Amino acid sequence: MLSVKNRLEFKNTISIICLIISAFGFAQNTIEKDSISNKLTEVVVTKEKKMFTTKNGNIKVDVANSILNSVPNTLDLLSKLPNVTISADKENITLIGKGTPLIYMDNQKIGMNDLNALSVDDIKSIEIINNPSSKYEAEGRAVILITRKFSKKEGSQTTITEVASFKKEFNNYLGINSSFKKNKLEWKANFNYNKLSPWESHSIDYLIPDEDIISNYNVATANTKRKQYIFGGGLFYKINEEDYFSINMNGKLQSEPFDINTTSYNKNGDVENNVITYSHNKSQKNFINSFVNYSKKIKSIDTQLFTGFQYSAFDQDSEAFVQNNYNETQFEKTQNSDQKFKVNVFSGRIDLEKKFKNEIKLEYGGLYLSADARTDFETLNFESNSTISSVYDFDEKNSAGYAQLSGNLKKIGYSVGFRVENTDIEGKFRNDDLPLIKKNYTDFFPKVQFDIPIDSTKSVTLNYSKSISRPNYSSTSQGATYINPYYLYSRNINLDPIINNQISSSFQYKDKSVKLSYYVNKDPVYSSFVFDNQNNILTFKEVNFEKESGFNLEFSLPFTYKIWTSTNSLSCILNKIEDDSALFMESKPYLYYYSNNEFKLPKDYSFVLTAYGVTDQKEGVFERKAWFIMNLGVSKTFFSNWNCTLSYNDIFKNTIYEEQFTINNISSKARYLVDAHEISIAVKYSFGKIKSTEFKEKDIDENSNRIR
Repeated sequence: MLSVKNRLEFKNTISIICLIISAFGFAQNTIEKDSISNKLTEVVVTKEKKMFTTKNGNIKVDVANSILNSVPNTLDLLSKLPNVTISADKENITLIGKGTPLIYMDNQKIGMNDLNALSVDDIKSIEIINNPSSKYEAEGRAVILITRKFSKKEGSQTTITEVASFKKEFNNYLGINSSFKKNKLEWKANFNYNKLSPWESHSIDYLIPDEDIISNYNVATANTKRKQYIFGGGLFYKINEEDYFSINMNGKLQSEPFDINTTSYNKNGDVENNVITYSHNKSQKNFINSFVNYSKKIKSIDTQLFTGFQYSAFDQDSEAFVQNNYNETQFEKTQNSDQKFKVNVFSGRIDLEKKFKNEIKLEYGGLYLSADARTDFETLNFESNSTISSVYDFDEKNSAGYAQLSGNLKKIGYSVGFRVENTDIEGKFRNDDLPLIKKNYTDFFPKVQFDIPIDSTKSVTLNYSKSISRPNYSSTSQGATYINPYYLYSRNINLDPIINNQISSSFQYKDKSVKLSYYVNKDPVYSSFVFDNQNNILTFKEVNFEKESGFNLEFSLPFTYKIWTSTNSLSCILNKIEDDSALFMESKPYLYYYSNNEFKLPKDYSFVLTAYGVTDQKEGVFERKAWFIMNLGVSKTFFSNWNCTLSYNDIFKNTIYEEQFTINNISSKARYLVDAHEISIAVKYSFGKIKSTEFKEKDIDENSNRIR
């Protein structure tokens, strides 16, 4: 029998589905005014744009002209795309079978903070590039390319967006975007205010047989009141038909008080404890990014020159006050911690491009980057009445040069390139005489691709690439997150970069494709445990494993039938993770599937059903449970400048991630719950027009995705 709560949730689910389906049915109905017998004053022939298009295994998504433009933030938008997964803490983006991708916006390389500062209303399209050339940096095996939209009319245009989101708590998103163009000068500005109440929970059961320890905990956030101010502005000046100058700035300010409530059980030999941990936290995060770009055509050598400078800063202040209650006695003060983390990144780059008459294109350039990070950490332990404090400084210098040659040899297209990068790193505690970390290394990254056409509808692509994935700057942070008296989350400042080698081949037939790739990762980064038997504390942190390798067979199968457009992706993945410290269980193939179905209906209605998920994953060291997500949405355009969208996301409340592994003879089973079950209503109003915009930007910081 269903409980009262479950019956109520079931009724609400049925009601929302019926409401969306009724809108679907209403849009199908016609009345007399819709009939062809009415007098026609104008006939306009248009071609419907597809939400998804595929070519050579790459997927392009039309955001501006689809129901996706009603999604309240960019990360949620990306999570709805094929092969894209967002981590439970929304700090990492992963492409199925590819790992962490590079993210570009209009030729700009951006990171997670830039994504959080980007308005969905500013996005025209998103392309997932599976075989990026040397034009893109060595950081990552794939590229997510975001193209922003611009109006075609001179004057001004403003869009106001309001999204009401109902999850466990109410969330509200309010945004305004404006642009203005007059002759050669153009500016754009946006401002968003979000008032959010996010919720998340996770639990872990673990065993340490060598110490005769059995333990578990369940933690959930509560009373989170997050305020976000997102803003941006840019100025573009078109010097002539080929030269331009631009300056741009964007940022995000976020503050949130939140509580963490944890219930724990710990059995160490014959000693058992049940502990309730209450943690009151305050967090302030500020991010600013600005850059100046200049592009000029050097006519004497027929070469396009681009040069630019970029500055990014991220500042975070975190405070936590912790109390413990052992065995239902009373709460006692445990610790009070304060951590300040700041990173500044400055970079400059130059790119040159020359095209020859025989369709050969030469691209070359260089980059210099300087980053410095600082962590101030202080913890007061009430039990021992002692204070621990530290100041850690981290400096990184990165210089790079690249060249790429592309063209056609008879009917075969080719692209051959390489990139050389030198990295100099030093990390040191203020009170130490010698640095804790001192590294200087140079890497060479070749990339080769051949496109072989068979006929007008079929082609084969061969690709080899080497890439690198560096630790985020936040890994230099020395603080630890207190979960309970027996468990800590910690950073790892000693992480090495991941080196990837990959070879792949794809076959394209019209808009359908199949791709097979094989990859090997050296020093992959995954979670691990370190146990302190003197203090009975288990620390969870990321470490470099020895090796990761695997195969990925991916099918892209879109089709269109009358009003129905369906985009389908199916991947068969065999991934093996190995390390001497971990118990190797078994590695078996698993499936990832994605299906987006859009129905274009009369009266400017659009109905979308999306379903995606994975089967059970066994990857050698890690075993993860299957999950399945389904979303529904219906959108309606009124009077050409009003749009309303009703969305019902994660209908079955299945955004639950479960994994288990054994490392250093410590066995763990974890479960993460994300508050993705959502009903949202989005209303968008646009007015004004803008003509012949020429706004262009190019990111010069190739490591902005590491600023978090």
